[in-house]
Amino acid sequence: MQAIPDIETDETDGVTPLRARIYQPARNAMQSGQAKTKTWVLEYAPASARAVDPLMGWTGSDDMNSQVRLTFDSLEAARKYAASHGIDAEITTPQKRKPNIRPGGYGDNFATNRKTVWTH
Repeated sequence: MQAIPDIETDETDGVTPLRARIYQPARNAMQSGQAKTKTWVLEYAPASARAVDPLMGWTGSDDMNSQVRLTFDSLEAARKYAASHGIDAEITTPQKRKPNIRPGGYGDNFATNRKTVWTH
């Protein structure tokens, strides 16, 4: 009979701490607007690998936290939530882009005081 090796546990009584990522979403590449980029998002890291169903070929997982996506108004609120719930959060800071604002913008194409005729 073989002895069962001892498994090391942390202070959380054997429960592995949740891991998550906190980030600010990027702008949609298909639009020029900045909507939905002001909030901060907390997404849980996958706890288990995905598996392919042998009958249907669907990809699935038994990890329910991978479906959770929480939004916060500020980075501090997301940090506070993660700390209070014992979530090990990795914070990704966004790269700020320079706004591309043309004088006149799209409406300048239809201005009555244009110097040249606008055609296709």
